[in-house]
Amino acid sequence: MQVKKYLVLVVLFILPIVAYLFFASGVTNFGKLSVLSKGVSDVVHMDGDASFKDNITVVGFLGNHPDNKNGNAFNLNQKIYKRFYQFKDFQFVMVMPKGTEEKAANLKKELGLLVDMKKWNFVFGDEQQIRDFFGSLDTDLQLESDLSTPYAFIIDKELNLRGRTEDGEEATLYGFDATSVSELNNKMVDDVKIILAEYRMALKKNSANRQK
Repeated sequence: MQVKKYLVLVVLFILPIVAYLFFASGVTNFGKLSVLSKGVSDVVHMDGDASFKDNITVVGFLGNHPDNKNGNAFNLNQKIYKRFYQFKDFQFVMVMPKGTEEKAANLKKELGLLVDMKKWNFVFGDEQQIRDFFGSLDTDLQLESDLSTPYAFIIDKELNLRGRTEDGEEATLYGFDATSVSELNNKMVDDVKIILAEYRMALKKNSANRQK
């Protein structure tokens, strides 16, 4: 009986506090996630069924040979997507060249053995479309010759690129290196928490104002 009593207390009191700290810790440490670029192009003009509007989106570029980028995709899937995909306004969008549709389907099937892939989307464009879209991010990074990059980016619901501005000796962080598990764990996880918390706090505030 005593054990059951403690379990009930944990469920009723401890878990809600842990859930709160999950979001609040990031907000306390960093405040709002900085807007680095405004007016990022949407991907609705590319082949596929995805849009950034009204979604918090992690964007990646896997290039003409996504099978060579399986490690990047796996890291993002395990460290970021798997952790946050159940939030209804969160999604992944991978921008890929036309002609890689079959490779993308195979990758999605492989990653789907680990988690539900319903929020992992692919869009396909020609080289100019992909380069134009990447240019709209307005970063200090460049696409590789195969139209890939190891970096993943966070786009908010208003089509702004979010990240970290220059802080001390660290340069502005436009994207997160998917080859680095430590960068995903130590930086990107926190930043996704912050932006999710930001929107949820705004939603609660708006709801409270309407009830007054």
